[in-house]
Amino acid sequence: MNFGSLEEILDYAIAKEKEAVQFYARLAKEESFSGAREMFTEFAREEGRHERLLLEFKTRGTAQAVADYPLKWIKDIKRSDFAVEVEYRPGMAYNEILMLAMKREEKALRLYNEFLRQAQGPEAKKLFQVLCQEEAKHKLALETLYDDYMARMGD
Repeated sequence: MNFGSLEEILDYAIAKEKEAVQFYARLAKEESFSGAREMFTEFAREEGRHERLLLEFKTRGTAQAVADYPLKWIKDIKRSDFAVEVEYRPGMAYNEILMLAMKREEKALRLYNEFLRQAQGPEAKKLFQVLCQEEAKHKLALETLYDDYMARMGD
C-alpha cells in the first residue's frame, strides 16, 4: 500500500479507526455475554482514542498525548496467524467473534507497522510506534481470551 503523503496515511488510518469503533460498538451491542459486551465496549473506546490521536496529529502536527508515551515490546503469541478469516454474522459463537476480532487487530498492527516504515520524522514515527503498541496489546488480549476460552471448552 503506497501513499503520496503523510496526510494520505493519516486520512486512511483515521477512516480505519472509525470503522473499528463502529465494529466493536456493534459487537458490544449484539453480544449476549456481559463480559464480552464490556470488552468490546472498551475496545471501541480505545479505537476512538486512536482516532483522536490521529486527528490531533493531523491538525496540530504533533501529538502531545504520545510525546511521553512509554514504548515497550508486546509479546506476540501469533494465535491469529493460525486463525481463519471469518465474516461477522449475528449470533456467531463467542470463539468465532474472538477470532474475527483477533484477525482485525492483526491487520491493524500490520497496517501501522507499514505506516511506521513509511513515516518520516521523529513525531510521525513515534505516533505510529504508539499505535503499533496499542494494536499489539489488543491483539494479545484477544488471543489470550481466545486461548483461555478454548481451554475451558476442552480444546
